[in-house]
Amino acid sequence: MGMFCYQCQEAAKGIGCTIKGVCGKTEEVAKLQDLLIYTLKGISEIVQKGNLNAKDLDEINHEVLNALFMTITNANFDGEAIEREINKMISLRDQLRAKVKAENLHDAAVFQVDSKEAMLEKASSVGVLSTKDEDIRSLRELITYGIKGLAAYTHHALNIGKENDELYAFIYKALAATLDDTLTVDDLVALTLKTGEYGVKAMALLDEANTSKYGNPEITEVNIGVRNNPAILVSGHDLTDLEQLLEQTQGTGVDVYTHSEMLPAHYYPAFKKYDNFVGNYGNAWWKQTEEFESFNGPILFTTNCLVPPRSEEIRARIFTTGPTGYPGCKHIEADENGKKDFSPIIEMAKKLNPPKEIENGKIVGGFAHAQVFALADKIVDAVKSGAIKKFFVMAGCDGRMKSREYYTEFAKKLPKDTVILTAGCAKYRYNKLDLGDINGIPRVLDAGQCNDSYSLALIALKLKEIFQLNDINELPIVYNIAWYEQKAVIVLLALLYLGVKNIHLGPTLPAFLSQNVAKVLVENFGIAKMGTVEEDMALFMGE
Repeated sequence: MGMFCYQCQEAAKGIGCTIKGVCGKTEEVAKLQDLLIYTLKGISEIVQKGNLNAKDLDEINHEVLNALFMTITNANFDGEAIEREINKMISLRDQLRAKVKAENLHDAAVFQVDSKEAMLEKASSVGVLSTKDEDIRSLRELITYGIKGLAAYTHHALNIGKENDELYAFIYKALAATLDDTLTVDDLVALTLKTGEYGVKAMALLDEANTSKYGNPEITEVNIGVRNNPAILVSGHDLTDLEQLLEQTQGTGVDVYTHSEMLPAHYYPAFKKYDNFVGNYGNAWWKQTEEFESFNGPILFTTNCLVPPRSEEIRARIFTTGPTGYPGCKHIEADENGKKDFSPIIEMAKKLNPPKEIENGKIVGGFAHAQVFALADKIVDAVKSGAIKKFFVMAGCDGRMKSREYYTEFAKKLPKDTVILTAGCAKYRYNKLDLGDINGIPRVLDAGQCNDSYSLALIALKLKEIFQLNDINELPIVYNIAWYEQKAVIVLLALLYLGVKNIHLGPTLPAFLSQNVAKVLVENFGIAKMGTVEEDMALFMGE
């Protein structure tokens, strides 16, 4: 069996990638990722059937998070790195199996491979399409992709020193469940919602980790121009990597800029003390192929959203760390204390030209839950007076498709008495538009990274409390969300678990939703795909 992948929004023809991923991954990488996931499912079954306590599995817990993260879209294109990870996880799996009395284990818990060729052959029989029933397959994949997103957020929190054993225990339970042929569609639907519940817990953990270490995000103007110093561009999501880089660049004459999902780092008080932390360069992840060219300096990828570089010159300037990887790019590992040596990046920066300016001015963000709660009286007054008629949650991911211009046009055409609540890189479709304010409240309130969608949920729950409503869906809030990869999937499942209904999802519904599973989501939760700007505007505004 050849490659088959449909985990992201860009699945070829809205069905799945079968020759090469639209993301850029090869058939070989796709198959190795499938086998890595299969191995993790085997580990999970051993944990479940062996009645093991996640509290006692530190090394395995952490490796499972890293392995799951490696399979997220645009995270790791390095087949050799994934092969090494498979071997590592098989070794850990076998050590674990030897310690327990578990019978009737699934093939995933016992299979052996002794070469890359054997891995690829095995992968051909255990990929997505190995589950024949379309609805069971759809739900298994929906759960698996939700778990990938949950693992990513848990991984970020772990890097800051925060973890929750309940999350590990659930990851094992959910992954093991995808091997269980006795589970019905109803069982898997229930587990899907349970995945959303633990998604909320993961995002809460990460929020606590970020704010306890870096302070609560605050309203901040972020420079989008450049200075005339050599510089490093930091992409991805991991704030601890950024912090270490900023520490190591002090006094070197090298500036640091954020890119894409790292923009919200500027909102945290702890990062404002670094005088070489200049601003944000460029836009969403998919524009990196042209923006990296003009940046001139090295780029550090801390997590996913890496696009295969167009030229050898750009590839040579890309460094990866954590779960990310690309063939030929230098990968920086942490030592046993989590410290990383970024001196190769700093030395390269010193030898290269400063960034070329591609825009100038400032953008405003930092509207996470603590900051919005501080403005609550002002916001409530604006709602009560009619100055704010509706909130539009337009969080999520950006992507390459031309159809995503919808979100820019939608933002432009929203009535002046509406406010956009956003998080994730979807904001780059409208965060540089001059949409004005309402009584001093900006009409675009950026909470931060995709995981900060948690803040948007807390804001909604707070407004429900203030207005003494029985149901979150009674609020004047519309959800018009863009999605791309698996971290957006866990955000969606988290919102469903919290009871949010009538979410519009675009630019397309996920290819991994079978007709029947899509029908369940539509009938039970009011999930809908986006229409035209005009159609949706009329629908949302009740015209």
